[in-house]
Amino acid sequence: MPSPKRHAIYLEVAPRRTFAGSIDWPGWTRGGRTEADAFDALLACGPRYATVAGSGFAVPKDVFAFEVVERLRGGATTDFGAPGEIPEADSRPLTAPELERQVRLLKAAWRALESAAGAAAGAKLRTGPRGGGRDLPKTLGHVLDAEASYLAKLGARHDGANGDHVQLRSAVTEALAAIGAGREVASPNAVKKRWPPRYFVRRASWHVLDHAWEIEDRAS
Repeated sequence: MPSPKRHAIYLEVAPRRTFAGSIDWPGWTRGGRTEADAFDALLACGPRYATVAGSGFAVPKDVFAFEVVERLRGGATTDFGAPGEIPEADSRPLTAPELERQVRLLKAAWRALESAAGAAAGAKLRTGPRGGGRDLPKTLGHVLDAEASYLAKLGARHDGANGDHVQLRSAVTEALAAIGAGREVASPNAVKKRWPPRYFVRRASWHVLDHAWEIEDRAS
């Protein structure tokens, strides 16, 4: 295990893209063409992630603060531009305090997205090679659509109105609480292999923050 001053990192390596992600800090995951690029990107966004995670997060000074504890073989999703493999570490049981911490970090990511969207309201997001193709409403809709699909992977179903982020995120937190308590979710969804709750939080937090930071960058 890494020393207290080092961050446990997993790598997801595919032929054309690699992701580096923190084991213990969901959402702190970045990609690049090579392992070195992924490390550099993760390091660069450390201060940005710290504003989301809060005072308990130690901003790394250099890549020597990283210790790779797990390597995963990436696939088509990885090369497409999203982390798609589940670290073995995410199979660890969740204690009540750790579940509370995971949900707190997910909610912090949601607030970061809401803050970025609020600051960009009325602005035209930059497009092109260093921008993107979606406007603000479509970006936010894309994030909600992804979260609904992630919730299904968790084994739950969202029966609320499309585009209602309050209902959807309430369904997410309720499902995580039920799973953490060893109960069946209120609206179960048939899925062959459920995502572990740690991985759900990891993937959802990454996606939310990725687009929150995209909005900030494209609106500046």
